[in-house]
Amino acid sequence: MSPVHGDHTGQNGNVRSLETTVGTLFEIGEDSDVMRLLDRPRQLNVERKRSFDERSISELSNIGSPCRRSCFLGSPRPSSYYESHPMVADAWETLRRSVVHFRGQPVGTLAAVDHSVEELNYDQVFVRDFVPSALAFLMNREDEIVKNFLLKTLRLQSWEKIVDQFKLGEGVMPASFKVLHDPVRNFETITADFGESAIGRVAPVDSGFWWIILLRAYTKSTGDTSLSEMPECQNGIRLILSLCLSEGFDTFPTLLCADGCCMIDRRMGVYGYPIEIQALFFMALRCALLLLKQDNVGKEFVERITDRLHALSYHMRSYFWLDLKQLNDIYRYKTEEYSHTAVNKFNVMPDSLPDWVFDFMPSRGGYFIGNVSPARMDFRWFCLGNCVAILSSLATPEQASAIMDLIESRWEELVGEMPLKICYPAIESHEWKIVTGCDPKNIRWSYHNGGSWPVLLWLLTAACIKTGRPQIARRAIELAESRLSKDSWPEYYDGKLGRYMGKQARKFQTWSIAGYLVAKMMLEDPSHLGMISLEEDKQMKPLVKRSASWSS
Repeated sequence: MSPVHGDHTGQNGNVRSLETTVGTLFEIGEDSDVMRLLDRPRQLNVERKRSFDERSISELSNIGSPCRRSCFLGSPRPSSYYESHPMVADAWETLRRSVVHFRGQPVGTLAAVDHSVEELNYDQVFVRDFVPSALAFLMNREDEIVKNFLLKTLRLQSWEKIVDQFKLGEGVMPASFKVLHDPVRNFETITADFGESAIGRVAPVDSGFWWIILLRAYTKSTGDTSLSEMPECQNGIRLILSLCLSEGFDTFPTLLCADGCCMIDRRMGVYGYPIEIQALFFMALRCALLLLKQDNVGKEFVERITDRLHALSYHMRSYFWLDLKQLNDIYRYKTEEYSHTAVNKFNVMPDSLPDWVFDFMPSRGGYFIGNVSPARMDFRWFCLGNCVAILSSLATPEQASAIMDLIESRWEELVGEMPLKICYPAIESHEWKIVTGCDPKNIRWSYHNGGSWPVLLWLLTAACIKTGRPQIARRAIELAESRLSKDSWPEYYDGKLGRYMGKQARKFQTWSIAGYLVAKMMLEDPSHLGMISLEEDKQMKPLVKRSASWSS
């Protein structure tokens, strides 16, 4: 057994924190704070607060009665459309097998249930992985597991986090947690990973953002504001935001991040200001505005959030956006401009433009590029960041439409035979050696390096519905249905077209299953989009002069 580095017992003898070499163990007594939170009866707000509806999609705002009965242990609702669909029924059955319980209560889903290979950390509950599972349960009116997950991870946030004698920020959320059972004492404990066990030892920047986004989705779906209004939840939101809104040496409103701090959790050259983090940051800030109370402390944060949102939206829409006109402008950039009136503000060298981007860019369409920092622009397409940009309304309606145009125009490259490319194109040869450090898992067109990830199907579907292009989602879902279940729900696919099951892909990958279910349910009932989408805030609309393709 790993040596114990510390043993701290609270005055009431109920809470113990044990640090081990594999993570941080938490023993939680039956009368501890978290158990009281989990057991607290839910007070439903039958009249939904106006703040939760004002910025939802107006035509989809009525998503059913907020009063729901948790039926977690039961099957999907009788006579529901998906019960007659064999693949959907299989997906629900497999999803339910992944559910993790703590002291008899469901608290999340395992990353994968594939016993044919070494489990590694796939036997844990990941914050980002659970999001599509949570949305599936919410859409199926099974709220209990989502509420328990939010409370459990909130409790884990409060623990002291030390990695190699360095204390992490108080607001950091765990990347994952695992329930351990002691058969001798018949007692369950939880071990949480805040980055100390992750590849590269990087803290998960995205976990806190996903937690806020999911809290808003839960509130929007159930109409239950009592959870988000709890002092513990309000404090949790503020702690996460304090990490992001603190003042420093930054000259940009974007967040500076290390490589491997999000879904792409290995070295892939996304250090700096990756689009995935910026889009999630933007969406989390907007969700926080809807969730924070307007008390003395809350008002201060609301002001800081509003200021940051204005600056962030302008920066992203101006400097991260790429279409044919902007590409041509960069191609003609002058360099070494020393003035506040400089056009080439980041001193990007036109010769650094990759050859592939000129053929990839269609005459109609555009996208948010992967990264912008001094003298560096990463022109790769990243699916998650662009889809979240649409859902959060970081993308203007014109930009959102242009992103959809790009996907349609470059269907073979971005979707191929199995949706969807996590990024495009793959890096290879000498560049692969330099950028990934010769990572054998991220070889070209595999895993994070141009691999095809079925979980992204739910994000594409949501973006398609919001932009009025459901036919794109329908086409992608039909592609996935041709293989996903037959292939035992793999984590990812390899190859330029996504034709081959991933070289090291786990089978029965939970978020592949949940992503498919969410996409199906959302396409069948578009009102579900309201829990994960935010309408454009007109006050943040910048004067951005870009492609003529938007209006043509």
